[in-house]
Amino acid sequence: AAMNGRPPPGDRREGGGTAGGPPPKHVYRFGGAQGYAEGDASMTALLGGKGAGLAEMARLGLPVPPGFTIATAAGRRVAGGGGLPDGLEEQVAAALGEVERETRRRFGDAANPLLVSVRSGAPVSMPGMMDTVLNLGLNEATVAGLAAAVGEGGERFARDSYRRFVQMYSNVVLGLDHSAFEDILDAVKDEEDAAQDSALSAAALARVAARFRAHVEEAAGHPFPDDPKRQLWGAIRAVFASWNNRRAVDYRAIHGIPESLGTAVTVQAMVFGNMGDDCATGVAFTRHPDDGSRTLFGEFLVNAQGEDVVAGLRTPLSIARAPGPAGGGSMEERMPAAFARLQEVGAILERHWRDMQDLEFTVEKGRLFMLQTRPGKRSVRAALKIAVDMAEEGLIDRDTALCRIEAGDLDRLLHPVPDPAAPRRVIARGLPGSPGAASGAAVFTADEAQALAAEGRAAILVRPETSPEDIHGMHSAAGILTRHGGQTSHAALVARGMGRPCVTGAGAIRVECEAGFFAAGGVTVRRGATITIDGSTGEVILGEVATVEPQLSGEFATLMAWADRRRRLRVRANAETPADAAKAREFGAEGIGLCRTEHMFFEEERIAAMREVILAEDEAGRRAPLARILPVQRADFVELFRIMAGLPVTVRLLDPPLHEFLPAGEGELAALAGRLGVDAEHVRLRAGSLRELNPMLGHRGCRLGISHPEIYDMQARAVLEAAVEAERAEGRPVHLEIMVPLVATGREFDIIAARIEAIAGEVAAAGGRPRYRIGTMIELPRAALAAGEIARRAEFFSFGTNDLTQTAFGISRDDSGRFLERYRAEGIFETDPFVSIDREGVGELVRLAAERGRAVRPGLALGICGEHGGDPASIAFCQEAGLDYVSCSPYRVPIARLAAAQAAIRADGRCPKERDCVSAP
Repeated sequence: AAMNGRPPPGDRREGGGTAGGPPPKHVYRFGGAQGYAEGDASMTALLGGKGAGLAEMARLGLPVPPGFTIATAAGRRVAGGGGLPDGLEEQVAAALGEVERETRRRFGDAANPLLVSVRSGAPVSMPGMMDTVLNLGLNEATVAGLAAAVGEGGERFARDSYRRFVQMYSNVVLGLDHSAFEDILDAVKDEEDAAQDSALSAAALARVAARFRAHVEEAAGHPFPDDPKRQLWGAIRAVFASWNNRRAVDYRAIHGIPESLGTAVTVQAMVFGNMGDDCATGVAFTRHPDDGSRTLFGEFLVNAQGEDVVAGLRTPLSIARAPGPAGGGSMEERMPAAFARLQEVGAILERHWRDMQDLEFTVEKGRLFMLQTRPGKRSVRAALKIAVDMAEEGLIDRDTALCRIEAGDLDRLLHPVPDPAAPRRVIARGLPGSPGAASGAAVFTADEAQALAAEGRAAILVRPETSPEDIHGMHSAAGILTRHGGQTSHAALVARGMGRPCVTGAGAIRVECEAGFFAAGGVTVRRGATITIDGSTGEVILGEVATVEPQLSGEFATLMAWADRRRRLRVRANAETPADAAKAREFGAEGIGLCRTEHMFFEEERIAAMREVILAEDEAGRRAPLARILPVQRADFVELFRIMAGLPVTVRLLDPPLHEFLPAGEGELAALAGRLGVDAEHVRLRAGSLRELNPMLGHRGCRLGISHPEIYDMQARAVLEAAVEAERAEGRPVHLEIMVPLVATGREFDIIAARIEAIAGEVAAAGGRPRYRIGTMIELPRAALAAGEIARRAEFFSFGTNDLTQTAFGISRDDSGRFLERYRAEGIFETDPFVSIDREGVGELVRLAAERGRAVRPGLALGICGEHGGDPASIAFCQEAGLDYVSCSPYRVPIARLAAAQAAIRADGRCPKERDCVSAP
């Protein structure tokens, strides 16, 4: 139930209730002077991450303003279109009364008003995707009471809080466009000649609120609500409903978050960071989210509320003192007592949760209050360092450290980065919002970024600042550039979580979204022009920049060493060129699991010889060009054996249909005839005779080897002779595995294997003694069913799950994009079966083949070499199915190594809980 968000039957905490009994419990209190909480960290599925975190902080005795959380069961009901659950209104009223007693204020009281925030909180972190309402409970009467309670400066503070509330409530609850309110605010600033909101007087802010209310009455058709209770229930319903807004739906789709979880709602007494210069609000991380260093990192704003920081409309200040002569504005310098307390609280929470924490806080009149704690979003580089450091500090064990890294995220570390020595024209600099670099066409709306990505083109999304409505474009873009905001703004936070490079706070650029350009450094960059952003340095560069291979950190090597000691699956690479083989070895591959020999034919001289083979009328005509190909293939294999240095190398014999080696157009066919000195009509007719209606199921694989045995004879001789030559030259054994593709029957395999063995005998007679095994690729359902028959002679199986998925489903992976998204939307497929293995169908064929094959040959080696070999979920399946190894592309080898370790940890029942914390007192 905690995983899928559905309540277990009869569990009253989840709202199950029992027939005829009291209403189920929906409301859980926390906070206040006594550190009381009805919830705790184990109740994330029920209270959401925010509610569970607040409850746990309260239990630890940390300074948490009092409040209560309405559970996700109620949220699912309201977001699904149902009414309020029975008993909810009474439970909220009782909990609100407790908050009044804790704060000694009354909700709606004109003399001493209690104000509250209403915030969302899903069981899985979704930063900024759902809605919040602050300062709730204000009207003209309570504004006066709030001003009087504050004292000096209270009138301006209360008026500013009220205009903020009307604007936020109107947008979130009443659904009015926030831009109209910004226009009104700007108009009053012009009248007052005020550059910033903070420069407006109390009287000017009162005019702003009055105009806001007039706009609401005109646009919504009814007055702005003054009754605090009506405001409260309007906000609760709206925040629950924000689970279904577009940005939240897009975010869940991007990150694979189940729709069934729902959100909780937390109602909490307001504390104010905007009451004067001894007040502030901010966001902090207990370790640096970009590099993982053990230092408190974050940003804050003096005399501000929380939305000012995350919206990025004001450039925030650093929490910690800057080194050297710079500085003077940090929280450490301006509010040393509050900073020291924040350090202390951060250390407590990090030890308690055993993970880096993302903290939201407010300082009111010098006193620190904690508003949220959750595991912090971090770059992959930071995640590696934090996991390794915490294991070495004794906070977590190595299994936990291995499970802290999303295996697929390692991909972000392994690809080239901009060459620091390459020429570059830097036109602006901002803050390093999310590390990495990207080049692409400048676009100015989320929809443009999404459209460009659909065309297969890279885009850099350029905005004054991003908002949660931009989530689909941020996901589609290669990188993000904003004029406003800091390193904890919405753009930076979301980009870091997505692994997108991001530059924020580039204040020198002028962004004109409607006109489609931005200006910087004397340059105007128009829509579609190529730019590069470096999210590690904050540079904005005109044009595209050359790249270099990344330098991997010591923590990467440490974690990989831990993974290698923990995993049971071996990891090989799919490689057929020396460059790919060398890269695979660099990334820790333990051999080649798939060398696709057809990929060796496409250089000009080789393809010419291969085309002679294809166009020849008989076997004699084919043998002459094959003889020219043989020494070239032999040399290729020698080099692969040398690079692999005694590790196994699996060579697949020719697989694709022959027509794929021929040009398609009439002009190209005529040119080929000219180069070969043959009649053009003959070439055209021969090419036409080879074309098939469904080549994937046609004359390919072992069928070619049986129809034209001289082709496989040449390849077998080349690889066997190469094994002998490499073994002599390198002085170490060569472990050669010859793989026969597309076998459907035992008899097919027997025919091909007999010819290979005969060639091996000839090589041995000539003075060589090649070491080799012969096996097959299981890529047809019939092969899986006939695995016992095939295993009588085959010494290994390698599952070709690309084709096995195609043949099991009857779906072409090249054409399935036209309907797969609809299938996923309809719930027919949870994931793309070409990305993550279909356990119930394709997976069952793999299990069946493994079982039947090993029943005949107990020592049968089993591996997988399709694209699934680099997918963490598929690797977990391979562990469960008892396979010996996976094989994947070179750049996915580290991913597979880590995923294999995580699979072994799960198989041993040692996978740590998502939020494994020390028990609270």
